[in-house]
Amino acid sequence: MGYVISTVNMKGGVGKTTLTVNLATSLAKNFKKRVLVLDLDAQISATLSLLPPHEFGKLRKKRKTLSYLIDGVIQPNPYAKLTIHDIITPFVCGLPLLELLPGDIELYDEYLVSEMLHQKAVNDNKIENFESVWNSFERMLIHDILQPIINDYDFIIMDCAPGYNLLTRSAIAASDFYLLPARPEPLSLVGIQLLERRIKKLKDSHQNTDPLKLQLLGIVFILSEGGLFGRYDKYYDQVKRRVQQDFSIDQIFANDIPMDVNVAKAVDLFMPAVLTSPNSSGGKAFLKLTEEFLEKINTKN
Repeated sequence: MGYVISTVNMKGGVGKTTLTVNLATSLAKNFKKRVLVLDLDAQISATLSLLPPHEFGKLRKKRKTLSYLIDGVIQPNPYAKLTIHDIITPFVCGLPLLELLPGDIELYDEYLVSEMLHQKAVNDNKIENFESVWNSFERMLIHDILQPIINDYDFIIMDCAPGYNLLTRSAIAASDFYLLPARPEPLSLVGIQLLERRIKKLKDSHQNTDPLKLQLLGIVFILSEGGLFGRYDKYYDQVKRRVQQDFSIDQIFANDIPMDVNVAKAVDLFMPAVLTSPNSSGGKAFLKLTEEFLEKINTKN
């Protein structure tokens, strides 16, 4: 069975997608791991970091995106023709071991979710205990979507939206580990602290029914030191010291991802920097980070 990993932070703009797609691609290309990227953000940044827009447009027209699978959970259709195997895009970026479950700009309808859960609560005589109905749905949504294919991969890495919406909570609940990317700025502490509080609350809400096995794999500092951020060195050091006060050394990745214009340029090519510029400072940093990632996974076995 493969590992399910969420890349998540309450704060936006901290490098979640950059980390997700470059780590996934490096695992597939350099370490021959079979990897699936799952895009859970309606901004579809991970999808467009791995596919040109016109290819995504074709997939969306055929309904080959995550929204089709979510619709199948919210409004089951016995005549549905597509399975998760049909929707996964293989050979992403020309790599035989890298696959993508594309996101969508409209992932689900909140009203339909609420209506469905209310009806379920009524049918199960749990209207006065609606929280348990919600928690059960939250726990199974992403978990059940992944079940048919979880044994097909070494790693399933999910790019979560900033904030704490239904899909992010469900992804976290379905994960073995989570990665926490952060920027070298004091405000990054806010996103880290908020996420840790929310995850503790999430674990508590499932503790008496089906406890989560979720663990923090590590905090990764993205776009740190050098380049445009050279003038923020003192802030970077301050953030690092404060994070080190709250987390053990094994919960913080030793390898950071430096500011590198090649990482930004790769977005315009709809391919990760580890493919477009493997010898750049960013490309080399992601290779080292991937090695450390695998070491951390091995210590968890």
